Amino acid sequence: MRFKVVPAECLTVQRAEQAYLTGLDRVAWPVHVEYEQGTLILQRAVSDSACLHLPWFVQGQGVVMLASGTLRERPEPYLLPLELARGTVNQLRTQLSEWQAIGLQASAEVLQKISRATQQLAAATVHQEEPDLSATHAEAALSTALQAAEQLAAAYVDQAFTVRRRSGLLADSLGADLGDALLEESAARQFLQGFNTANVPLCWRAVEIDEGLFDFTVGDAQIAWCRQHRLKILAGPLVVLDPRALPDWLTLWEDDFESLLEVVTHYVQTVVRRYCGQVHLWQCAGRMNSSETLALSEEEQFQLVVQTVETIRKADPNGRIALSIDQPWAEYMSRRDVDFPPLHFTDALLRAGVELSALVLECNVGYYPGGTQPRPILEFSRMIDAWSFFELPLWISVCAPGAAGEDPQSRRKFAMLPDTWTPDAQQAWAASYVPLLLVKPGVQGVLWNQLRDDTPHDFPHAGLFDQDGRVKPALDVLAALRRTMLK
Repeated sequence: MRFKVVPAECLTVQRAEQAYLTGLDRVAWPVHVEYEQGTLILQRAVSDSACLHLPWFVQGQGVVMLASGTLRERPEPYLLPLELARGTVNQLRTQLSEWQAIGLQASAEVLQKISRATQQLAAATVHQEEPDLSATHAEAALSTALQAAEQLAAAYVDQAFTVRRRSGLLADSLGADLGDALLEESAARQFLQGFNTANVPLCWRAVEIDEGLFDFTVGDAQIAWCRQHRLKILAGPLVVLDPRALPDWLTLWEDDFESLLEVVTHYVQTVVRRYCGQVHLWQCAGRMNSSETLALSEEEQFQLVVQTVETIRKADPNGRIALSIDQPWAEYMSRRDVDFPPLHFTDALLRAGVELSALVLECNVGYYPGGTQPRPILEFSRMIDAWSFFELPLWISVCAPGAAGEDPQSRRKFAMLPDTWTPDAQQAWAASYVPLLLVKPGVQGVLWNQLRDDTPHDFPHAGLFDQDGRVKPALDVLAALRRTMLK
């Protein structure tokens, strides 16, 4: 499939490399991407109709991951700005219709902007023979549509919050991951002002420092502190397929899956027995769907999850167990051959009789590769609706950068998209997106995935405390949401 980029400088090579195609089921095909002389070319092994997904700069919005409508293959290239505008306006109009069907009252201003975006899209369509003029109208349609989408989402939040508060169905948890170090008194006090829930990571690398040699100093202190302050406690993911979370000695068993299962079982059993009855929700495993660590097949990853759940169930019969899913849009599937998208992987587990109490969706926004590209707010809503299919409580684990550039304490290296993140941009993202997450039906809680930048961490600048330990403005936003939006 070919797309003509107008003007050509609107698309960088770095952003072009992140383009991918999906079918009607929103599952990404492995693609080969080329960008040359203003033409974006995507090649794949099938010839079905497809939607294009691509990071695109929109005036007033920055770089966001947009999607076209469904397009058939054809020899001549599509006009890229027009197709992105067509997909964005269509999503906006469809979401308006769906929400109006359940009683949403949209303001006159929102309806006027949707009408204007539609008119701008029509102008872009009729001027396709003049690509520059068509692109100008398409860019206007994109800007207007995304503004309208934000206002529509805000109206949904206000009205859904009123309905859910009246019916007693509000989300009850807003929390953050405590990380691998203990909080100082000032940070602990600020954490308690912002959150009623904490995730204790119990990172395997930090807990089992050598095979059979455990150090629970930090875990014991974090669990005790949470219980002292009556915080809801999540723990894990106990098994994270990430080289920064797994102990180095585990590579000894990489080619011996049965032995690997034994050491996993021993670790999980030891941890769960120690904290049995103290943890509200065990995250059994994380990043199983997105990792290439240990070179496990998808069948072996499936067995690993099953074994971990069964081990927790035996060690803590009354415990609740969640599976963490990384990158729920599964962008990574466009760059490698994967048989089971995360939705299908989860469905297979449940059909096999694996008893899960909840799902945790991990969305680390603004990082590539290994993160979730910034997406329009209505796309987050659609994603949660898709995962609600399983009728399991959802936890949304999120973070976004509060700065750009090098981060000396980060253990992972990413390209940050866009590279213009600031504390104010992080605050604005939290203020816009977290309320929507909290009011969505089925969402039980939201976790900020990284608390601090002044200790070793995974995601550059994603903490709520900066490299000098100072509070970022996003924490104030989250504290206000806890006071006003939780039951």
